[in-house]
Amino acid sequence: MLELLILIFRNTFRQRLRTLLTVLGMAVAILAFCLLQTVVQAWYSGVSGASPNRLVSRNAVSLIMPLPVSYRQKIMQVPGVSQVTYANWFGGIYIDEKQFFPRMAVDSQSFFDLFPELIVSSDDLARFAKHRNACIAGRKIVEKYGWKIGDAITLTGNIYPGEWRFVLQGVYRGATRSVDETQFFFRWDYLDEMVKKTMPSEAGKVGWYIVQVANPAEAGAISHAIDSLFRNSWAETLTETEKAFQLGFVAMTEAILIAVRVVSYVVIGVILVILANTMAMTSRERMPEYATLKTLGFGNRFLTALIAGESVSIALLGGILGMSLSFPVAAVFSKELGTLLPIFHIELQTLAAGFAISIAIGLLSAVLPAWRAVRTRIAEALSHVG
Repeated sequence: MLELLILIFRNTFRQRLRTLLTVLGMAVAILAFCLLQTVVQAWYSGVSGASPNRLVSRNAVSLIMPLPVSYRQKIMQVPGVSQVTYANWFGGIYIDEKQFFPRMAVDSQSFFDLFPELIVSSDDLARFAKHRNACIAGRKIVEKYGWKIGDAITLTGNIYPGEWRFVLQGVYRGATRSVDETQFFFRWDYLDEMVKKTMPSEAGKVGWYIVQVANPAEAGAISHAIDSLFRNSWAETLTETEKAFQLGFVAMTEAILIAVRVVSYVVIGVILVILANTMAMTSRERMPEYATLKTLGFGNRFLTALIAGESVSIALLGGILGMSLSFPVAAVFSKELGTLLPIFHIELQTLAAGFAISIAIGLLSAVLPAWRAVRTRIAEALSHVG
Protein backbone atom coordinates (compact mmCIF):
# COMPACT_ATOMS: atom_id res chain seq x y z
CA MET A 1 0.00 0.00 0.00
CA LEU A 2 2.79 2.41 0.92
CA GLU A 3 4.61 1.66 -2.34
CA LEU A 4 1.43 2.41 -4.26
CA LEU A 5 0.93 5.79 -2.55
CA ILE A 6 4.56 6.76 -3.15
CA LEU A 7 4.28 5.88 -6.85
CA ILE A 8 1.00 7.80 -7.19
CA PHE A 9 2.59 10.88 -5.62
CA ARG A 10 5.68 10.72 -7.82
CA ASN A 11 3.72 10.07 -10.99
CA THR A 12 1.34 12.93 -10.26
CA PHE A 13 4.17 15.46 -10.15
CA ARG A 14 6.52 13.89 -12.68
CA GLN A 15 5.31 16.10 -15.54
CA ARG A 16 4.90 19.24 -13.43
CA LEU A 17 3.87 21.66 -16.16
CA ARG A 18 1.29 19.24 -17.56
CA THR A 19 -0.06 18.54 -14.08
CA LEU A 20 -0.17 22.25 -13.22
CA LEU A 21 -2.09 23.15 -16.38
CA THR A 22 -4.53 20.28 -15.88
CA VAL A 23 -5.08 21.21 -12.23
CA LEU A 24 -5.72 24.84 -13.22
CA GLY A 25 -8.18 23.75 -15.90
CA MET A 26 -9.96 21.52 -13.40
CA ALA A 27 -10.03 24.38 -10.87
CA VAL A 28 -11.60 26.76 -13.37
CA ALA A 29 -14.24 24.16 -14.30
CA ILE A 30 -15.19 23.43 -10.68
CA LEU A 31 -15.18 27.15 -9.87
CA ALA A 32 -17.54 27.79 -12.79
CA PHE A 33 -19.74 24.87 -11.71
CA CYS A 34 -19.99 26.15 -8.12
CA LEU A 35 -20.83 29.70 -9.23
CA LEU A 36 -23.43 28.63 -11.79
CA GLN A 37 -25.10 26.30 -9.29
CA THR A 38 -25.11 29.12 -6.74
CA VAL A 39 -26.86 31.38 -9.27
CA VAL A 40 -29.63 28.78 -9.59
CA GLN A 41 -29.89 28.40 -5.81
CA ALA A 42 -30.01 32.18 -5.38
CA TRP A 43 -32.85 32.33 -7.89
CA TYR A 44 -34.77 29.78 -5.83
CA SER A 45 -33.94 31.40 -2.48
CA GLY A 46 -37.44 32.83 -2.09
CA VAL A 47 -38.92 29.38 -2.67
CA SER A 48 -36.66 27.63 -0.17
CA GLY A 49 -37.34 30.33 2.43
CA ALA A 50 -41.13 30.15 2.10
CA SER A 51 -43.07 29.38 5.26
CA PRO A 52 -45.52 26.43 5.20
CA ASN A 53 -48.02 28.30 7.38
CA ARG A 54 -48.30 31.35 5.13
CA LEU A 55 -50.65 31.70 2.17
CA VAL A 56 -50.72 34.47 -0.41
CA SER A 57 -54.01 35.70 -1.80
CA ARG A 58 -53.84 37.86 -4.95
CA ASN A 59 -56.13 38.95 -7.74
CA ALA A 60 -57.10 35.93 -9.85
CA VAL A 61 -56.58 37.88 -13.08
CA SER A 62 -53.03 39.08 -12.44
CA LEU A 63 -50.71 40.10 -9.66
CA ILE A 64 -50.68 43.66 -10.96
CA MET A 65 -54.45 43.93 -10.40
CA PRO A 66 -55.32 45.17 -6.87
CA LEU A 67 -57.72 43.89 -4.24
CA PRO A 68 -59.96 45.93 -1.91
CA VAL A 69 -58.53 46.49 1.56
CA SER A 70 -61.95 45.48 2.92
CA TYR A 71 -61.21 41.85 2.03
CA ARG A 72 -59.00 41.57 5.10
CA GLN A 73 -61.87 41.36 7.58
CA LYS A 74 -63.66 38.73 5.51
CA ILE A 75 -60.52 36.60 5.22
CA MET A 76 -59.99 36.84 8.99
CA GLN A 77 -63.35 35.13 9.51
CA VAL A 78 -62.35 32.00 7.58
CA PRO A 79 -61.86 29.06 9.98
CA GLY A 80 -58.20 28.16 10.40
CA VAL A 81 -56.90 31.67 9.66
CA SER A 82 -54.95 33.13 12.58
CA GLN A 83 -53.70 36.43 11.12
CA VAL A 84 -53.88 38.46 7.92
CA THR A 85 -51.72 41.27 6.64
CA TYR A 86 -51.24 42.89 3.26
CA ALA A 87 -48.65 44.51 1.06
CA ASN A 88 -48.49 46.60 -2.10
CA TRP A 89 -45.70 46.82 -4.67
CA PHE A 90 -44.59 50.43 -4.97
CA GLY A 91 -41.77 50.38 -7.49
CA GLY A 92 -40.28 53.84 -7.72
CA ILE A 93 -36.73 55.01 -8.45
CA TYR A 94 -33.97 55.82 -5.99
CA ILE A 95 -31.24 58.03 -7.53
CA ASP A 96 -31.50 56.23 -10.90
CA GLU A 97 -33.01 53.07 -12.35
CA LYS A 98 -29.82 51.08 -11.75
CA GLN A 99 -30.29 51.35 -7.98
CA PHE A 100 -32.90 48.65 -7.70
CA PHE A 101 -34.24 47.14 -4.50
CA PRO A 102 -37.76 45.86 -3.65
CA ARG A 103 -39.99 48.67 -2.32
CA MET A 104 -43.31 47.79 -0.73
CA ALA A 105 -46.06 49.44 1.25
CA VAL A 106 -47.14 47.23 4.17
CA ASP A 107 -49.48 47.26 7.14
CA SER A 108 -47.45 48.73 9.99
CA GLN A 109 -49.45 46.91 12.67
CA SER A 110 -49.24 43.32 11.45
CA PHE A 111 -46.75 42.80 8.63
CA PHE A 112 -43.64 42.04 10.69
CA ASP A 113 -45.65 39.78 13.02
CA LEU A 114 -46.17 37.39 10.11
CA PHE A 115 -42.51 37.46 9.08
CA PRO A 116 -40.46 36.48 12.15
CA GLU A 117 -37.45 35.90 9.89
CA LEU A 118 -37.25 39.68 9.47
CA ILE A 119 -35.79 40.75 12.80
CA VAL A 120 -36.63 44.32 13.82
CA SER A 121 -36.03 45.81 17.26
CA SER A 122 -39.01 46.92 19.36
CA ASP A 123 -37.75 50.52 19.30
CA ASP A 124 -37.62 50.51 15.51
CA LEU A 125 -41.14 49.07 15.30
CA ALA A 126 -42.40 51.70 17.72
CA ARG A 127 -40.96 54.51 15.58
CA PHE A 128 -42.34 52.85 12.46
CA ALA A 129 -45.84 52.83 13.97
CA LYS A 130 -45.54 56.40 15.23
CA HIS A 131 -44.38 58.27 12.12
CA ARG A 132 -46.63 58.40 9.08
CA ASN A 133 -43.83 58.48 6.48
CA ALA A 134 -41.58 56.03 8.30
CA CYS A 135 -39.74 53.24 6.53
CA ILE A 136 -37.75 50.16 7.51
CA ALA A 137 -34.95 48.91 5.27
CA GLY A 138 -32.79 45.81 5.12
CA ARG A 139 -29.30 45.81 6.57
CA LYS A 140 -27.57 45.36 3.20
CA ILE A 141 -29.06 48.38 1.47
CA VAL A 142 -28.61 50.49 4.60
CA GLU A 143 -24.91 49.65 4.54
CA LYS A 144 -24.69 50.09 0.76
CA TYR A 145 -26.07 53.63 0.77
CA GLY A 146 -24.74 54.64 4.18
CA TRP A 147 -28.19 55.40 5.58
CA LYS A 148 -28.71 56.16 9.28
CA ILE A 149 -31.80 56.27 11.47
CA GLY A 150 -33.52 59.59 10.83
CA ASP A 151 -32.20 60.03 7.29
CA ALA A 152 -34.62 61.27 4.65
CA ILE A 153 -34.96 58.97 1.62
CA THR A 154 -36.68 60.27 -1.50
CA LEU A 155 -38.14 57.98 -4.15
CA THR A 156 -39.47 59.08 -7.51
CA GLY A 157 -42.70 57.29 -8.23
CA ASN A 158 -43.38 55.50 -11.51
CA ILE A 159 -46.48 53.47 -10.65
CA TYR A 160 -47.51 56.21 -8.22
CA PRO A 161 -46.23 59.50 -9.72
CA GLY A 162 -44.56 62.23 -7.69
CA GLU A 163 -41.75 62.65 -5.19
CA TRP A 164 -42.15 60.42 -2.14
CA ARG A 165 -40.20 61.37 0.96
CA PHE A 166 -39.59 58.78 3.67
CA VAL A 167 -37.65 58.83 6.92
CA LEU A 168 -35.64 55.77 7.94
CA GLN A 169 -36.94 54.64 11.33
CA GLY A 170 -35.68 51.07 11.45
CA VAL A 171 -33.32 48.46 10.06
CA TYR A 172 -34.12 44.77 9.83
CA ARG A 173 -31.75 41.84 9.56
CA GLY A 174 -32.38 38.28 8.53
CA ALA A 175 -32.70 35.50 11.07
CA THR A 176 -30.62 33.30 8.73
CA ARG A 177 -28.26 33.82 5.80
CA SER A 178 -31.04 32.84 3.38
CA VAL A 179 -33.20 35.88 4.25
CA ASP A 180 -33.24 38.78 1.80
CA GLU A 181 -31.83 41.88 3.52
CA THR A 182 -32.32 44.28 0.60
CA GLN A 183 -36.02 45.14 0.93
CA PHE A 184 -37.56 48.53 1.69
CA PHE A 185 -40.86 48.75 3.58
CA PHE A 186 -43.04 51.76 4.33
CA ARG A 187 -46.54 52.27 5.67
CA TRP A 188 -49.47 51.43 3.42
CA ASP A 189 -51.72 53.99 5.09
CA TYR A 190 -49.25 56.72 4.05
CA LEU A 191 -49.45 55.48 0.44
CA ASP A 192 -53.25 55.32 0.59
CA GLU A 193 -53.44 58.81 2.06
CA MET A 194 -51.45 60.27 -0.81
CA VAL A 195 -53.25 58.19 -3.47
CA LYS A 196 -56.62 59.56 -2.28
CA LYS A 197 -55.41 63.03 -3.27
CA THR A 198 -53.82 62.18 -6.62
CA MET A 199 -55.48 58.94 -7.82
CA PRO A 200 -58.80 58.59 -5.92
CA SER A 201 -59.94 55.59 -7.95
CA GLU A 202 -56.91 53.60 -6.73
CA ALA A 203 -57.42 54.34 -3.04
CA GLY A 204 -58.39 51.62 -0.59
CA LYS A 205 -56.65 48.87 -2.55
CA VAL A 206 -53.76 46.53 -1.80
CA GLY A 207 -51.56 44.33 -3.93
CA TRP A 208 -51.91 41.01 -2.11
CA TYR A 209 -52.77 39.48 1.25
CA ILE A 210 -50.51 37.30 3.37
CA VAL A 211 -52.57 34.82 5.38
CA GLN A 212 -51.20 32.96 8.38
CA VAL A 213 -52.84 29.60 9.02
CA ALA A 214 -52.81 27.70 12.29
CA ASN A 215 -52.31 24.30 10.65
CA PRO A 216 -50.30 24.03 7.40
CA ALA A 217 -52.06 20.73 6.66
CA GLU A 218 -55.29 22.69 6.14
CA ALA A 219 -53.72 25.16 3.69
CA GLY A 220 -55.55 23.70 0.68
CA ALA A 221 -58.98 23.81 2.30
CA ILE A 222 -58.40 27.33 3.63
CA SER A 223 -57.24 28.54 0.21
CA HIS A 224 -60.42 27.16 -1.36
CA ALA A 225 -62.57 28.77 1.34
CA ILE A 226 -60.97 32.19 0.81
CA ASP A 227 -61.40 32.05 -2.96
CA SER A 228 -65.02 30.93 -2.54
CA LEU A 229 -65.75 34.10 -0.56
CA PHE A 230 -64.99 36.32 -3.52
CA ARG A 231 -66.11 34.14 -6.42
CA ASN A 232 -68.13 36.09 -9.03
CA SER A 233 -67.06 39.40 -7.47
CA TRP A 234 -65.32 42.13 -9.50
CA ALA A 235 -62.03 41.14 -7.84
CA GLU A 236 -61.82 37.37 -7.50
CA THR A 237 -58.87 35.93 -5.61
CA LEU A 238 -56.34 33.21 -6.19
CA THR A 239 -54.94 31.87 -2.93
CA GLU A 240 -51.92 29.58 -2.81
CA THR A 241 -49.08 28.67 -0.50
CA GLU A 242 -46.22 31.11 -0.23
CA LYS A 243 -43.97 28.53 -1.88
CA ALA A 244 -46.29 28.19 -4.88
CA PHE A 245 -46.52 31.98 -5.09
CA GLN A 246 -42.71 32.28 -5.21
CA LEU A 247 -42.46 29.44 -7.74
CA GLY A 248 -44.75 31.44 -10.00
CA PHE A 249 -42.07 34.12 -10.27
CA VAL A 250 -39.31 31.55 -10.83
CA ALA A 251 -41.35 29.86 -13.57
CA MET A 252 -41.17 33.07 -15.62
CA THR A 253 -37.41 32.56 -15.97
CA GLU A 254 -37.34 28.76 -16.04
CA ALA A 255 -35.71 28.67 -19.47
CA ILE A 256 -32.81 30.80 -18.21
CA LEU A 257 -32.29 28.53 -15.21
CA ILE A 258 -32.29 25.45 -17.41
CA ALA A 259 -29.68 27.08 -19.65
CA VAL A 260 -27.50 27.89 -16.63
CA ARG A 261 -27.72 24.29 -15.42
CA VAL A 262 -26.87 22.94 -18.88
CA VAL A 263 -23.84 25.24 -19.16
CA SER A 264 -22.59 24.12 -15.73
CA TYR A 265 -22.65 20.47 -16.80
CA VAL A 266 -21.16 21.23 -20.22
CA VAL A 267 -18.20 22.79 -18.39
CA ILE A 268 -17.79 19.57 -16.42
CA GLY A 269 -17.98 17.53 -19.63
CA VAL A 270 -15.24 19.62 -21.23
CA ILE A 271 -12.84 19.20 -18.31
CA LEU A 272 -13.60 15.45 -18.29
CA VAL A 273 -12.42 15.24 -21.91
CA ILE A 274 -9.31 17.30 -21.10
CA LEU A 275 -8.32 15.16 -18.11
CA ALA A 276 -9.06 11.95 -20.01
CA ASN A 277 -6.76 13.13 -22.80
CA THR A 278 -4.05 13.98 -20.27
CA MET A 279 -4.25 10.54 -18.69
CA ALA A 280 -4.24 8.86 -22.12
CA MET A 281 -1.01 10.69 -23.02
CA THR A 282 0.50 9.74 -19.67
CA SER A 283 -0.49 6.10 -20.11
CA ARG A 284 1.09 5.87 -23.57
CA GLU A 285 4.35 7.34 -22.27
CA ARG A 286 4.53 4.89 -19.36
CA MET A 287 3.69 1.65 -21.13
CA PRO A 288 7.25 0.29 -20.67
CA GLU A 289 7.07 1.11 -16.95
CA TYR A 290 3.78 -0.73 -16.62
CA ALA A 291 5.31 -3.74 -18.40
CA THR A 292 8.25 -3.67 -15.99
CA LEU A 293 5.89 -3.64 -13.03
CA LYS A 294 4.05 -6.63 -14.49
CA THR A 295 7.36 -8.44 -14.92
CA LEU A 296 8.20 -7.78 -11.28
CA GLY A 297 4.96 -9.43 -10.23
CA PHE A 298 2.61 -6.49 -9.75
CA GLY A 299 -0.86 -7.48 -10.89
CA ASN A 300 -3.55 -5.74 -12.88
CA ARG A 301 -5.25 -4.40 -9.75
CA PHE A 302 -2.07 -2.60 -8.76
CA LEU A 303 -1.71 -1.01 -12.20
CA THR A 304 -5.38 0.03 -12.22
CA ALA A 305 -5.06 1.56 -8.74
CA LEU A 306 -1.86 3.36 -9.78
CA ILE A 307 -3.43 4.96 -12.85
CA ALA A 308 -6.73 5.74 -11.10
CA GLY A 309 -4.89 7.18 -8.10
CA GLU A 310 -2.92 9.59 -10.27
CA SER A 311 -6.02 10.65 -12.18
CA VAL A 312 -8.10 11.19 -9.04
CA SER A 313 -5.22 13.06 -7.35
CA ILE A 314 -5.01 15.55 -10.23
CA ALA A 315 -8.80 15.93 -10.34
CA LEU A 316 -9.05 16.45 -6.58
CA LEU A 317 -6.22 18.98 -6.51
CA GLY A 318 -8.02 21.01 -9.16
CA GLY A 319 -11.41 20.49 -7.53
CA ILE A 320 -10.24 21.59 -4.08
CA LEU A 321 -8.50 24.63 -5.58
CA GLY A 322 -11.66 25.54 -7.51
CA MET A 323 -13.88 25.13 -4.45
CA SER A 324 -11.50 27.23 -2.36
CA LEU A 325 -11.54 30.01 -4.96
CA SER A 326 -15.34 29.94 -5.11
CA PHE A 327 -15.68 31.70 -1.73
CA PRO A 328 -13.76 34.93 -2.55
CA VAL A 329 -15.17 34.97 -6.10
CA ALA A 330 -18.72 34.51 -4.77
CA ALA A 331 -18.14 37.38 -2.34
CA VAL A 332 -17.17 39.63 -5.25
CA PHE A 333 -20.19 38.45 -7.26
CA SER A 334 -22.49 39.08 -4.29
CA LYS A 335 -21.21 42.62 -3.93
CA GLU A 336 -21.51 43.38 -7.64
CA LEU A 337 -24.90 41.73 -8.13
CA GLY A 338 -26.30 43.57 -5.11
CA THR A 339 -30.09 43.42 -5.02
CA LEU A 340 -30.45 41.42 -8.24
CA LEU A 341 -29.38 38.26 -6.40
CA PRO A 342 -29.35 39.35 -2.76
CA ILE A 343 -28.69 35.84 -1.40
CA PHE A 344 -25.52 34.59 -3.05
CA HIS A 345 -23.69 32.12 -0.82
CA ILE A 346 -21.79 28.95 -1.65
CA GLU A 347 -23.81 26.21 0.01
CA LEU A 348 -22.45 23.01 1.55
CA GLN A 349 -24.42 20.92 -0.94
CA THR A 350 -22.70 22.76 -3.81
CA LEU A 351 -19.28 21.96 -2.35
CA ALA A 352 -20.31 18.33 -1.84
CA ALA A 353 -21.41 18.14 -5.47
CA GLY A 354 -18.13 19.70 -6.60
CA PHE A 355 -16.13 17.20 -4.55
CA ALA A 356 -18.12 14.24 -5.86
CA ILE A 357 -17.79 15.47 -9.45
CA SER A 358 -14.01 15.82 -9.02
CA ILE A 359 -13.70 12.21 -7.89
CA ALA A 360 -16.03 11.02 -10.66
CA ILE A 361 -14.03 12.88 -13.32
CA GLY A 362 -10.80 11.40 -11.96
CA LEU A 363 -12.17 7.84 -12.04
CA LEU A 364 -13.78 8.16 -15.48
CA SER A 365 -10.61 9.66 -16.93
CA ALA A 366 -8.64 6.63 -15.73
CA VAL A 367 -10.91 3.98 -17.26
CA LEU A 368 -9.46 3.88 -20.77
CA PRO A 369 -5.75 4.23 -19.76
CA ALA A 370 -6.18 1.50 -17.12
CA TRP A 371 -7.94 -0.79 -19.60
CA ARG A 372 -5.13 -0.34 -22.14
CA ALA A 373 -2.42 -0.92 -19.53
CA VAL A 374 -4.09 -4.13 -18.35
CA ARG A 375 -4.78 -5.48 -21.86
CA THR A 376 -1.37 -4.72 -23.37
CA ARG A 377 1.05 -7.68 -23.29
CA ILE A 378 4.42 -7.28 -21.59
CA ALA A 379 6.49 -7.76 -24.75
CA GLU A 380 4.35 -5.30 -26.69
CA ALA A 381 4.50 -2.74 -23.86
CA LEU A 382 8.28 -3.00 -23.53
CA SER A 383 8.67 -2.25 -27.21
CA HIS A 384 6.19 0.64 -27.02
CA VAL A 385 7.65 4.11 -27.63
CA GLY A 386 5.54 7.26 -26.87
